[in-house]
Amino acid sequence: MSTSSFHPHGVFSAALTPLDAELAPDHARFVEHCRYLLEEGCDGIAMLGTTGEANSFSVAERTALLEAALSVGVDTVVMLPPFYYKNVTDDGIFASYSEVVQRVGDARLKVVLYHYPQMSAQPISHALIERLRKAYPATFTGIKDSSGDFANMTAMVECFPGFAVLGGADPLMLPLLRKGGAGCITATSNVVARSLAYVYKHFRDSDDDPALKAAQARIVKGRELVSRFPQMASLKALAADRTRHAGWQRLRPPLESLQPDQLKELLANAAAFAASA
Repeated sequence: MSTSSFHPHGVFSAALTPLDAELAPDHARFVEHCRYLLEEGCDGIAMLGTTGEANSFSVAERTALLEAALSVGVDTVVMLPPFYYKNVTDDGIFASYSEVVQRVGDARLKVVLYHYPQMSAQPISHALIERLRKAYPATFTGIKDSSGDFANMTAMVECFPGFAVLGGADPLMLPLLRKGGAGCITATSNVVARSLAYVYKHFRDSDDDPALKAAQARIVKGRELVSRFPQMASLKALAADRTRHAGWQRLRPPLESLQPDQLKELLANAAAFAASA
C-alpha cells in the first residue's frame, strides 16, 4: 500500500503498471497514474498486485518502482499465501507468514492477507486467520477477498471484529460495506474510482437515492466493460485511450495486448460508457 500508518478502510486502486519500450516499468508514467487515481477519489494505491503484473517482475524491478513512487513510508503489504506447492496445510501457511513477520522484525509492518484461490489455488481459511491474528494481533490487519464469494466476506466480518474485510470485486463493495466491510481493493477502480469513492462515502444512504443508484450502476457497467476481454489488457487499452499514450497498451509476457478487433469493440463500448455518465 502507498500510505504510511495505513488504516485499511476505503477505496484502494489495484494500480496498473505502465511499461516502457523494453517492457520495464515506466516509473514516471506510473507516478503520474497514481496521482490521477488519488485525484479521482481513491484513498490509496495498492501497487504491484495482480493487476499491476507484479509476479512478472523481478525483485529488483519491484524495489525500484517502490522507490521511484514512494521513496519511504511503505509499511503495509497485501500478501498472497505461498502458492507454488499445492495441498499445503494451514500449519505450513502459518509458518510461511510467521517467518516473514519474524524476519522483517519491525513492529511497523502491517499485512493485509490476499484471498484469491482462483489464481493462487491456495485459499486462506478462517482458522488460519484466527491463528495469525492471535499470534500477531498488531500485524495482520485485514484481508482482500477476490474470490467473489460474498458469503465468505460477510462471514469474516462477523467472525473477526476489527479486522478489515476488503472486497476485490467492485460491485460487491456497497453490500459489503452495509454488512460492516471496510471497502475495496479493485482493478476497475482504474476506470471508475470516482463512483467507488462516492459509494464509499454514501453507502448508508437509501437505495432509492438517485446519486447512489447512479454511482453503483456505473460501477457495475465499468466492471462489465473491462471484463468482456482480458481484464488487464482492457484496462491498459483504456488508459492508453485516456492519456493518448499508446505505450500504455504494453503488457509483460505471458500477458498479451488485445487483438485489433477486440480493441475496436472495447473502445466503442467505452465511448458509449463515457457518454452515459
